[in-house]
Amino acid sequence: VQLVQSGGGLVQAGGSLRLSCTNSGRTFGNYAMGWFRQAPGKEREFVAAISRSGDSTYYADSVKGRFTISRGNAKNTVYLQMNALKPEDTAVYYCALARQDPGSYYHVPYKYDYWGQGTQVTVSS
Repeated sequence: VQLVQSGGGLVQAGGSLRLSCTNSGRTFGNYAMGWFRQAPGKEREFVAAISRSGDSTYYADSVKGRFTISRGNAKNTVYLQMNALKPEDTAVYYCALARQDPGSYYHVPYKYDYWGQGTQVTVSS
């Protein structure tokens, strides 16, 4: 498994960005996926996750209604669509793959086994 991220960059507050995470190995169809972020001086925090089946999605309260996690049709890519961005969304964003279903713990980083390289998202005010 190798997770390769793309997207990100600099955007003004209120703007949108889309992050992508592609698995260069197996498809994502059998694995739960998550997005986390880490701002300077802060711990890595949960952003969003999607279940193995893709039927369930989970979001941090801070992004609910603004961000959307989804799988691509080929199921080897997961997206994070970010709308109505705020300066406090500025962080390095990471995608992650969990070999075992996290159950009730989608928001816990150690439940994930593989991580992307991270991509910077900067929102200017």
